[in-house]
Amino acid sequence: MTLWNAVLLAAIGCLALKGIGYLVPASALEAPRPARITDLLTVALLAALVAVQALANGPHVVLDARVPAVLVAAGLLWLRRSFLTVVVAAAVVAAALRLLGWAA
Repeated sequence: MTLWNAVLLAAIGCLALKGIGYLVPASALEAPRPARITDLLTVALLAALVAVQALANGPHVVLDARVPAVLVAAGLLWLRRSFLTVVVAAAVVAAALRLLGWAA
């Protein structure tokens, strides 16, 4: 199977899944349990994306300057600082650590 076949197969699968979603009655989706699951699923997927981007370099787990930068960003978000402040502080931490040679 070529890469394009895999992409087309994935696209068809996503389209079919979306079509099946329209067949589910609204009353089933508005129940408390499915609503809570969908809210938590969004957060879990975003957390997984951040973890993969911060800790992965190809198939390997890498602990470099990105990890402290993400921790600083998480702390500032917890303190409810502005998004621009969070991004700049994380970038400064990562740049300083790379400048010091602590993490490549």
